[in-house]
Amino acid sequence: MEVNILLGEFFGTMTLVLLGNGVVANALLTDSKANGSGWMVIASGWAFAVFAGVFVALAFGAPAHLNPAVTLGFAISSGDFSNMLPFFGVQFLGAFAGAILVFLHFGPHWKVTEDAGLKLAAFSTGPAIRKSGWNIVSEAIGTFVLVLGVAAIFSGDVAAGMGPFLVGGLVWGIGLSLGGTTGYAINPARDLGPRIAHFLLPIPGKGESDFAYSWVPVVGPLIGGAAAGLFIMILPVL
Repeated sequence: MEVNILLGEFFGTMTLVLLGNGVVANALLTDSKANGSGWMVIASGWAFAVFAGVFVALAFGAPAHLNPAVTLGFAISSGDFSNMLPFFGVQFLGAFAGAILVFLHFGPHWKVTEDAGLKLAAFSTGPAIRKSGWNIVSEAIGTFVLVLGVAAIFSGDVAAGMGPFLVGGLVWGIGLSLGGTTGYAINPARDLGPRIAHFLLPIPGKGESDFAYSWVPVVGPLIGGAAAGLFIMILPVL
């Protein structure tokens, strides 16, 4: 595998997490000028983060999965698993690096933010109602829509440069329609990499990293991605 492809997945995922977790931090951390701006801003910021990350990855010649669940889904649908483990590795590392950049960017805001839960939310997701089974269902459905939607977008003729914008719009729709239950991780790397960064970084008053929940935004998206891959393979309409 060419190194530039792995670099593309790394830097694309790093950009995704920097801007995506950045908008959450912007909306939640004390004394940020965007404090209290709400769900619409967060969902919109994540949509912009997705198309920025995709553009960065594409510039390196990478397929711009930026997400182990997407990689798994397309591996299953194509029958080609050769990229899976290398992509998983660089996607997790890219997400971890992006989270470190968020920590650095919002340096003084961590100390003045008293609520440890808000600090954790700027790194990883958490459920509105903690019911692991239902939380997995939510993550699986959201990720199924993501992988199927991406496959549909690129199944026909897409005008040059429009693909990333369409994928960003898809993620925007998922966030607005399905994101309120679990925070729509829909990406194991996006959640676990920053959660580990939260655990390791010297964030003042950060509290626990909630590893008891951490398996849900890993398992749920992988189930959803695999289900979408099987759907595409069995019903090859895309």
